[in-house]
Amino acid sequence: MAYACVVPESFLIDHAGSVRLGVFVGILVAMSALEALAPRRARRRSREKRWPLHLGLAAAGGLVGRILAPVGAVAAAAYSESQGLGLFTRLDWPVWIEWTLTVLLFDLAVYGQHVLSHHWRWLWRLHRLHHQDVDLDATSGVRFHPVEIGLSTLWKAVVALALGPSVGAVVLFEIVLNGTALFNHANLRLPLALDRVLRLVLVTPDMHRVHHSVDPEESRRNYGFAVVAWDHLFRTYQAQPAAGQQGMTLGVDERSA
Repeated sequence: MAYACVVPESFLIDHAGSVRLGVFVGILVAMSALEALAPRRARRRSREKRWPLHLGLAAAGGLVGRILAPVGAVAAAAYSESQGLGLFTRLDWPVWIEWTLTVLLFDLAVYGQHVLSHHWRWLWRLHRLHHQDVDLDATSGVRFHPVEIGLSTLWKAVVALALGPSVGAVVLFEIVLNGTALFNHANLRLPLALDRVLRLVLVTPDMHRVHHSVDPEESRRNYGFAVVAWDHLFRTYQAQPAAGQQGMTLGVDERSA
């Protein structure tokens, strides 16, 4: 199949690490600056008390990802392509359709994993670390247990084997996932009109903040990371917290599971 994409596949493959790191740092810096200029909520704890843990977890998660890279999603996609495995290797669809479906279906898979993380107690014990943050900002998007990162890496590899996507499309999804996680966790006050438009497609900070409510019912809403469609489709969407964005409490309630 001949590839023609806005972002050349060869570039994404050859420079995957540098591109992902560059996007991560760029979005983190941008979100942090915007949070300082237009915060949505007052902080309960300073960045200095929270960021060392978050960035340490990000480094640990990155190390886990490197260790598991030989069996991760990118490696699985390369193997699928070489062996003619998976759905997309049997379909001669235009590259833009394949890449779009790859991003959407991987996002759906992450949505499913996220739901299970709240309903399977042994997964919740790992995911709970993410929800123990009493504030939210862009760095909350990397506050994950390294074991959870490892399980997610293996799950995405299974998805890659089933779909047989191009390697470049998988790398693109990883970039999108990292970027949207930083964005939707940001303590950012978007104009309400802009928020309404964006959440027609994307998960916005106000939308995802509902999911971090101390209320166990609200913490089981808005599981999406990138696109909002899955929460609408599976009826887990909630527009706003009952107490309002300013009145809600973030963190983990003892009844949460």
